[in-house]
Amino acid sequence: MSIPGRQELLISADELAARLGERHLRIVDCRFDLLAPDAGRTGWLDAHIPGAVYADLDRDLSGPITPDTGRHPLPSVAQAQETFSRLGIDADTTVVAYDDANGAIASRAWWLLRWLGHRHVTVLDGGLQAWRRGRNRPLESGAREAERREFRGLVQTQRILTSEEIAGRLDAQRDLLLVDARDAARYRGEAEPIDTRAGHIPGARNLPFSDCLGADGTWLGAEPLRERLSAVLGGDPAAEWGVMCGSGVTACHLAISGLLAGYHEPRVYIGSWSEWIRDPARPIAGQPGNR
Repeated sequence: MSIPGRQELLISADELAARLGERHLRIVDCRFDLLAPDAGRTGWLDAHIPGAVYADLDRDLSGPITPDTGRHPLPSVAQAQETFSRLGIDADTTVVAYDDANGAIASRAWWLLRWLGHRHVTVLDGGLQAWRRGRNRPLESGAREAERREFRGLVQTQRILTSEEIAGRLDAQRDLLLVDARDAARYRGEAEPIDTRAGHIPGARNLPFSDCLGADGTWLGAEPLRERLSAVLGGDPAAEWGVMCGSGVTACHLAISGLLAGYHEPRVYIGSWSEWIRDPARPIAGQPGNR
């Protein structure tokens, strides 16, 4: 499978502004705050890119939490198909996802659509901040509902990594390079503001997703991204690798960075750290007493 180019993965604010109103374009606002779960929808109601519908990370882009899952488990195929149908997406729809968190949440919507076989999806590079920086770019307020379309997904199971597979390959991680997108302090186990245990999966490498962004919140170019990826993966762009984070969200951001750098698309460990630590028997590195 060929590696998609930058224009197939990202759209600039200028490009999106020129396409507003296109019949087959669906803009999805994915703003979300882990510490204030209603803030994203409130922000969308207050002001959003014209035509944008809202997708909530907890309700729309994740499934129900169980004692065995992480904080943002994969939704069922039926749930995801219903969500995307309600958002007005079908096979002919081009989707643009955006947020106000440098693409961290929008990337989850991007990945879910690709998991279900939908190829016509991009992330707004720089998010709402990039849109607001442009002169005379419009915003609208109030709730907006899309005309329903019927979304039928074709599940791509090969895109997923599970806890069981990772646990079974801990001694052979040269064959599967796992990259953790959390910030360095959380990876090292020095701080854990969200989950109940600190540290990382033994053998996992660290590349914080924010290291793949420029000062303006847009993705870096291919060459600096290759430099960052090669530091943790080596120089083989065809290497088998997977991405994880705290709950399978910013891992998707790192997947986009890998593709932009010319690497083979990684598999995503949707359960990520918050699922790994559900089983106390699973080993932890990077934390005193858990090395």
